[in-house]
Amino acid sequence: MTNTEPDLDHHSVIDLTTVGRLTGRPHRIEIWFTQHNASLYLLSGGRDRSDWVRNLIADPIVTVRADGMEHRGLGRIIDDPAEERIARDTVFAKYAPGYGGDLTGWRESALPIAIDLWRDSSRGSQVRHVES
Repeated sequence: MTNTEPDLDHHSVIDLTTVGRLTGRPHRIEIWFTQHNASLYLLSGGRDRSDWVRNLIADPIVTVRADGMEHRGLGRIIDDPAEERIARDTVFAKYAPGYGGDLTGWRESALPIAIDLWRDSSRGSQVRHVES
């Protein structure tokens, strides 16, 4: 990780905000994730039927919130097999040890999503402090 990338992986969850594809209003969820360099990896158990995934497909610009800081980025469905494996394995490795059940089926069936955090000012401010 470089000094321009936020260190979010120590958080257990993030708040992910998408723009509602029908309403245009913010849609916020709390979700498990892992970080790899400037990308966050998430797994959608509802696959592309989940509202947040449908919203992300319609408008990939998202906001991630942790520790009172907001980070903007671009969401995408992962279609590269190697990156998909990284996403599945790292999210599983982070959460399986503390979970009371077996996450193996979820790891393999969930839809892998990446959030590529913005690092340059040409796309607007990457990080913004927000009041809780």
